[in-house]
Amino acid sequence: MNKLYDLAGRKIFVAGHRGMVGAALVRTLEARGISPLVATREELDLERQEQTERWFANHRPQAVIIAAAQVGGIHANNSFPRDFLYRNMMIAANLIECAHRNNVEKLLYLGSSCIYPRNAPQPITEESLLTGKLEPTNEWYAIAKIAGIKLTQAYRRQFGCDYISLMPTNLYGLGDNYHPEHGHVIAGLLRRFHEAKLAGAPSVAIWGTGTPRREFLFVDDFAEGALHAMEHYTGADFMNVGCGEDITIAELAREIATVVGFKGELAFDTSKPDGTPRKLLDVSRMNALGWRAKTPLRAGLKAAYADFLAGGGRRYD
Repeated sequence: MNKLYDLAGRKIFVAGHRGMVGAALVRTLEARGISPLVATREELDLERQEQTERWFANHRPQAVIIAAAQVGGIHANNSFPRDFLYRNMMIAANLIECAHRNNVEKLLYLGSSCIYPRNAPQPITEESLLTGKLEPTNEWYAIAKIAGIKLTQAYRRQFGCDYISLMPTNLYGLGDNYHPEHGHVIAGLLRRFHEAKLAGAPSVAIWGTGTPRREFLFVDDFAEGALHAMEHYTGADFMNVGCGEDITIAELAREIATVVGFKGELAFDTSKPDGTPRKLLDVSRMNALGWRAKTPLRAGLKAAYADFLAGGGRRYD
C-alpha cells in the first residue's frame, strides 16, 4: 500500500511521551530509526497556551501525535471529574491550535472508546458517536475526548488541515499505571494478584459482578496501528482501533491470576459499579487500511507482568 505521508525524515512531536501510549509510540518510532521530539511536563505544560505556543515556535515539528492525557479507571474518573474534563480539553485545544499556527503537516489525535454511548449496539461502529447517553462513570473524560475529535474535524473543515483521530479500545502493556485505585483494570489486577501471591492471601477482590465484557489491545500493537494510520490515512472520519475480540472481566481476572501464579479465590464485590455492560469496537475500517492486532492476550499479559516485575510503569507505592 502506497504511503500518503511518509514519517521518515520528519520532525515528529510525541506529546505525552512518558505515558504508556506515548512511550510505546517513541519505542516504535525509534525502532524505525526516527528520534521524535519530546518534552517533559517541567519543560512544557500543555495546559498553558503561552508555553505551548512558545515551544512550537522554537521546535517547529512537522508532525504531531497527541498521546498526552489525564487517564485512569472508574474510581479516578468518579473522584476527579474536573481534572478529566478540564485538563484533557485544554491539552487538546492548545496542541491543535498551535499545530495550526505553526503549519504542522500531519496531526493525530488519540481519543478513547469511552466516547460511545453506554448502550451502543455491539460491536460499536464509529457512527454510534453522539447517538445516546454516555456511561456516567467516565462521562467527564468522554466529553473531553469528543471535543478533541470535533476540534480535528473543525480545523480540517475550516482550514484544510490534515488532522486525523483514532479511538483505541482498552490498552494495556509496558509502562502502565499500577496505582491500586486509579489505574486501569489490567494494571490494577496485575498488582493486586501479585501482592496477594506474596502475602499468601486466600482471595482477591474484583470490582463488580465480573460479567461486563471488554476488549483489550496490547499498547505496542496500538502504536504500530497509529503510525500506520499516520502514513496511510487522511479524512475527517475517525477510526476505531482494537483487536476485534472481547472477554468478561471474570475471564480476564482468571487469565491474570494464571499469569501471575495466584492460586486463591476471586471475590466479586457487587457493591462496586460495573461500568458499561459491553464495549467491543468494530475495527473493520482499520483492518481495511491494512492493519491488524497481532499480540494474543496471554502473551501481552506475560509481557506486562514481566515489565511490572522489572519495575516498569508507575506504582505509587
